[in-house]
Amino acid sequence: MTYAFEFKDAREAAFALPELDEGLDPMARMGVRIAYAKDEEIYGQDEDADLIYRVVRGSVRTTRLLSDGRRQIGAFYREGDLFGFESAVHHRFSAEAMQDSVVLVVKRSALKTAGGDLDRMIWTATSRELERTQEHLLLLGRKNACEKVASFLLGLAEGVPSDTVSLPMGRLDMADYLGLTIETVSRMLSQLQASHVVCFSATRQFKVINRAALSRMAQ
Repeated sequence: MTYAFEFKDAREAAFALPELDEGLDPMARMGVRIAYAKDEEIYGQDEDADLIYRVVRGSVRTTRLLSDGRRQIGAFYREGDLFGFESAVHHRFSAEAMQDSVVLVVKRSALKTAGGDLDRMIWTATSRELERTQEHLLLLGRKNACEKVASFLLGLAEGVPSDTVSLPMGRLDMADYLGLTIETVSRMLSQLQASHVVCFSATRQFKVINRAALSRMAQ
């Protein structure tokens, strides 16, 4: 069965891309892929949470504006990650593309009735989201600035097949995620590079030179 979507406007419909191979990806037949430009909003804070999303290409951040105007970043999502899960009927955070991205959008009700492998996929994604939240709470509440930045870089490097790790987010995004100022983040990165723990080949690319030292700092 194929589920139709009502796009918010003609621009969204124009960005809908061909579906993925249904035989390889059971989620593909239930939704559509939509392209989002860098910094474009995918859904807003307090909007209805009636859709589930998966990053097909690019990267996504979730953010929440506090009453005093400060921004808190909740999580970063890379290719293959599911996001948009809520226990309530509204999104507590908004979601934005950090770079030109493609996102698979699926009706929440469709996933609930699909069963089988999709049930297991949703359960795994929900469990991972809980772990992600718990790790973030520990990061914010119990670690100093150096430990926060080291933990963040170590997490990005995990599972990356190449020596070079890309940073889709900028220094301000890192600061708002870690609960630090951008100046502190920049200073910690410079210290890690000066200590030959990591090496930045470009503003948004780094290599882990001493993984053992980075792990010790993260702990």
